Amino acid sequence: MAYLDHAATSPMRRSAIDTWARYAGELNPGGQYASGRRASAVLAQAREDVAELLGADPVEVVFTGSGTEANNLAVRGLYRSSPLDRVVSSPIEHPAVLETVKALAVDGAQVDYLPVSPQGFVTDLSALDTPAAVAALMWANNETGAIQPIEQAAARAQESGTPLHVDAVQVVGKLPVDFRALGVTTLAASAHKFGGPRGVGILLAKRSPAPAPVLTGGGQERGLRPGTVDVAAAAATAAALREAVAEMEDAASRVAALRDELVRAVVSTVPDTVVTTAEPALPSHAHFRFPGANGDALIMLLDTRGIEASTGSACAAGVNRASHVLEAMGVPERELSGALRLTLGRTTTREDIDLVVREIADVVERARVAGSL
Repeated sequence: MAYLDHAATSPMRRSAIDTWARYAGELNPGGQYASGRRASAVLAQAREDVAELLGADPVEVVFTGSGTEANNLAVRGLYRSSPLDRVVSSPIEHPAVLETVKALAVDGAQVDYLPVSPQGFVTDLSALDTPAAVAALMWANNETGAIQPIEQAAARAQESGTPLHVDAVQVVGKLPVDFRALGVTTLAASAHKFGGPRGVGILLAKRSPAPAPVLTGGGQERGLRPGTVDVAAAAATAAALREAVAEMEDAASRVAALRDELVRAVVSTVPDTVVTTAEPALPSHAHFRFPGANGDALIMLLDTRGIEASTGSACAAGVNRASHVLEAMGVPERELSGALRLTLGRTTTREDIDLVVREIADVVERARVAGSL
């Protein structure tokens, strides 16, 4: 089997599994007795490790239940903490941000979307020059892998006094992150994207301006994410992140070489292939469009041949929907359904690539027949 959906989730690292097992018996880190102090010490170490690896202060590290929750807490919290009602974002955000921004609009927020080029990059940051309650921009797109101009956005937002939230779910563990140097207000990550456990997110949040609490409860995690923290999961996340950062440079080089080989082979093998992914992009992402192909058929046919991949579009209530990212890029309607996202990771091998290359031409031909029916 060739697993090529690392952008969705990456297999858990042995270091994370072992760390989780080691601390799975820890109790409530809020307890004032011996077992509570032990658990609190483990949690504090995990927080310090994550802070060190991401260029933050330990107090700025908030453990959440997912990257989606981290994005929600940041965007909603920063909006609630501001007297302004304006929000700036982009139309290519992950639904964790995009749907949150849309929900704020329903509640009365004025939303300005940054324009996007046909290659999938935010091109005009001038909307950031006017103060807003919050601006939200992803670091790298989860579908195409396109790396957005975060440094420039941070500088523009600072000039106008606008808090900037960065969805770095696809970036953390793949590219160097220095929260302090970046100068943004909040940043979201997800443990399972870099080989940590599922069900754990990270929110980096400055002391000021700080998001207003969205949830209420016992006041854990600076009151931003109340509830008893899963100590074992936090420790496993720190272990996975440390390993991912340590191997980052070599892993990026190896994965990029495999990705480039894959792209060249698909383009030369399949007629009328359109490569969506454009540089600068994450080394892990290869996004293709096969005009006339049926997306569901692509995924099912690949699956029957031992290749696990995704279209990159959202599926709700059993209805396959066109990708909002591709729509924002102005992709022609005929190419929207024939999208295929192949994302590589640390477990990807040359044999995986060879399998895709052997099967892809026949799979696309059959999917195009399905698309013509």
